[in-house]
Amino acid sequence: MPAHTYLQQGLTIFQTRMQEPRATAPGSQSIETAPFITISREACAGASTLGQLLLPRLDEAFGREGQSWIFLDKNLLHYALTSHNLSERLAEFLPEDRISEISGIIGELLGLHPPLWELEHQIAETILQLARSGRVIFAGRAAHLVTKALSGGFHVRLVAGRETRIARMMALQKCDHSTAVGLIGGSDQARRRFVKNRFGSDIDDPHTYDLVLNTDRLSSDAVASIVIEGLRRRQTCS
Repeated sequence: MPAHTYLQQGLTIFQTRMQEPRATAPGSQSIETAPFITISREACAGASTLGQLLLPRLDEAFGREGQSWIFLDKNLLHYALTSHNLSERLAEFLPEDRISEISGIIGELLGLHPPLWELEHQIAETILQLARSGRVIFAGRAAHLVTKALSGGFHVRLVAGRETRIARMMALQKCDHSTAVGLIGGSDQARRRFVKNRFGSDIDDPHTYDLVLNTDRLSSDAVASIVIEGLRRRQTCS
């Protein structure tokens, strides 16, 4: 599935979901727990590829007429912000893999945007609202922790060997080995710091996930099949 296709479809579904009434809040009675997936990942472990592969399979296995699955990744962060009537430019202050606390603080002091904690809270609220409506794949932003109280979630962690990830980064960014090493290390460190600072948790803790997969040893197709089967079994046990 071409990137622009999943993105355009995702934007349409996202905008529709955000206009729907809020789903039943956790703790109250509900007829059905709608499924959703969170993907936590090491840099270049294959989250974007997996998300796009999963969409048609999830629609076939768990979709309903008029309720297609959506892949919520960094390309849709802008729309999570605008759903709260916030400028899309604020996304530059909130990338989990390149957190700039200094830039954020300066922006707050100059009145360029609300405090970072407030922005993160609004992003988390958007994640929760979409998770309650179900049929969403979240990549990153500690969505597995934001939604941990919701029973419909299936939480996946993707990892891969260092050299494999470096090779993927070199191909993706068209850069040399040294630059790729720096990008990989910086991204992993920032994501680890993001989860620790915002949630007091270790992003590498396997106990916070339902499934940890090594994409260095498994094809993208195999990973997608395993995730589908894991979600199916999770739904059966719920």
